Amino acid sequence: MRILPVFLLLGLPVFLFSQSILTKFEQSQGKETPTYHEIISWWKMMDSRSASVKMLTMGPTDAGFPLHLVVVSTDGDFDMGSLRRKNKRIILINNGIHPGEPDGIDASMLLVRDIAANKVKLPANVVLAIIPVYNIGGCLNRSPWYRVDQNGPAAFGSRGNSQNLDLNRDFIKCDSREARSFAAIFHLCDPDVFIDNHVSNGADYQHVMTLLATQHSKMGGEMGEYLHTRFEPGLYQLMKGKGYDLVPYVDFAGKTPDAGLTAYFDGPRYSSGYATLWHSFAFVPETHMLKPYEQRVKATYALMQSFIEFTAANSAAIKQLRLQAREKDRTANSFPVSWKLDTTRREQVLFKGYEAGYKNSEVSGWPRLYYDRTKPYEKQLPYYNFYTARTTIEKPNAYIVPQGWWKVIDLLKINKVQMTPLSKDTSIEVEVYRIEDYKTLPRQYEMHHLNTDVVVSKKKQAMQFRKGDYYIPLNQEANRFLVTVLEPQADDSYFAWNYFDAILGRKEGYSAYAFEDIAALYLNEHPELKKQLEIKRASDTAFARSASAQLDFVYRNSPYFEPDYLRYPVYRVP
Repeated sequence: MRILPVFLLLGLPVFLFSQSILTKFEQSQGKETPTYHEIISWWKMMDSRSASVKMLTMGPTDAGFPLHLVVVSTDGDFDMGSLRRKNKRIILINNGIHPGEPDGIDASMLLVRDIAANKVKLPANVVLAIIPVYNIGGCLNRSPWYRVDQNGPAAFGSRGNSQNLDLNRDFIKCDSREARSFAAIFHLCDPDVFIDNHVSNGADYQHVMTLLATQHSKMGGEMGEYLHTRFEPGLYQLMKGKGYDLVPYVDFAGKTPDAGLTAYFDGPRYSSGYATLWHSFAFVPETHMLKPYEQRVKATYALMQSFIEFTAANSAAIKQLRLQAREKDRTANSFPVSWKLDTTRREQVLFKGYEAGYKNSEVSGWPRLYYDRTKPYEKQLPYYNFYTARTTIEKPNAYIVPQGWWKVIDLLKINKVQMTPLSKDTSIEVEVYRIEDYKTLPRQYEMHHLNTDVVVSKKKQAMQFRKGDYYIPLNQEANRFLVTVLEPQADDSYFAWNYFDAILGRKEGYSAYAFEDIAALYLNEHPELKKQLEIKRASDTAFARSASAQLDFVYRNSPYFEPDYLRYPVYRVP
């Protein structure tokens, strides 16, 4: 009888485990990705076969199926509170937010299977929390025809969810059940590092993997500096050792990358921008759509390994930086809420691209852009990776949100904001905003018409609040989140997303013939207003020729005019 060498015998259990729990990706030689039901069945099997893997059923989605969360913990402890008390660093990985970009779905399955088989080591101080597929509705809507310019797999899901929403624009407005369930998962995990796996589209270049890190200027402080000077360079170095030349996400300043790259601004509508509000290091890996699917999945696998390695090696620093950032935001006096690219500052990145040119289109006959893969190049390109604050807001001591605005209150609650309903009717002196001007998009954007370029005026006045209205102190971890969503000038505020649009339309009015006599009497009793009317008539010819404009002027400057019109219903306690 032939006796196998000892090293082969030792390796046999790993091999047998790996072979017994193959993924569809492996079975198809890297050509296919599993369906939704295959994904969940596979993870259930993984849960049943490995003591270090647990799949939890979480909140609802628009598709009617619940989200799942897979926790990978070497000591078999799957309780997030217990894991934090053990000083573990938690990495939360989101897959399939765009199911047509399934690289992370397959890479996560491969990685966890290899961890369970002891083929890959998960350090004892790191725990993985993985959403196997986030956009379930899009995953169920499967076709070989979506993403026409993507190189595999054979069939995959749609970008839109069951409401046809792009879920990577929904983390603040929360129109989907997915976003509300995600908030619960996020706050349960309180991740030190957050990863949202994607596939890019756009220019052609040699790099397999690009990386969007949350914008370091926006993160700010020591945490932003560490992200910029330590975390990102550390990942680049680790990926280089695995055979991958990492490059920032290719969002370029001109028509091609040759003019330089610009850092993508990930506002909190996006997953990484949302995570930053809660002091997590957040990243969006973007494989290149034109690379073969097998190559993209392997690159995603390698990058997730690199995240694990860097997080394990720098566990103490990551923990300390997050604690410092939380305390800083708890006591900060002001927060930036709107940003602009700083074109005066730049860095250099080594970019491996292809020469671009123009040739006549076989469709239209007009010149069209193309990339010539027979002409690769390596160039140092400018990388514009700094943002400056456009608008900075002084933090109040507290906000008050009247209970009637329950949709907003519900969103604050799912984000674990500390707030207290008033115990009785009371009068409080507050700062009151009035919306003086704004612009709105002429066409819908993700079921909304975004309000931008908001101009407000502010005054102090005593307001009467009712029992049950919510008092929200700004001495809590949610401070940055609160200022971001409740200040109307913020890029992704609830006002921007139309939650307060009801104040932009008048509800009260008058019949002109009836108000004429009331207005005349009011002017006689208030000569100062009559004087203002005469001055405006003398300076504005069109106004002087319009009886309706003059009558409306009196109405707007009288107590008959409704006070709630354009009065922003979130009040600042100074």
